Amino acid sequence: MIISMALFYGGLIQILVGMLEFKKGNTFGTVAFSSYGAFWMSVAALFTFNKLGGVWAVDATSMGAYLAMWGFFTVFMFIGTLKMNRGLQVVFGSLTILFFLLAISDLAGIATLKTIAGIEGIFVGASAMYVAGAEVLNEVYKRTVLPL
Repeated sequence: MIISMALFYGGLIQILVGMLEFKKGNTFGTVAFSSYGAFWMSVAALFTFNKLGGVWAVDATSMGAYLAMWGFFTVFMFIGTLKMNRGLQVVFGSLTILFFLLAISDLAGIATLKTIAGIEGIFVGASAMYVAGAEVLNEVYKRTVLPL
């Protein structure tokens, strides 16, 4: 179930939304949706290859480095949100923290840190769902239903 969600909802749909943002001329939306969509598709592939074993198996050091690079990318995306609404700042700020927590837990082999990252991930997901809901409801009702 998780691999399917990562491939299709996290991956394919976000890439499609990124292309729609490109059509609207929204560089931030294009880069964010397309990049994180590709991230989810690559994570699904990495975990699938890891389960299959063989030459494509991913060790903790490699995964930690991969997640750290996404953390650095997300820092720049977070900086881009500083001219946007507070909701996006929370999502990208907490996502930055999440990537680095995951990277450090893999690189240092600290299981407790992975649990903390899991809790942080729930917060990231909940805040992203709130922002998505607020953007939809605020647009539909043409007023602020949920503040951003």
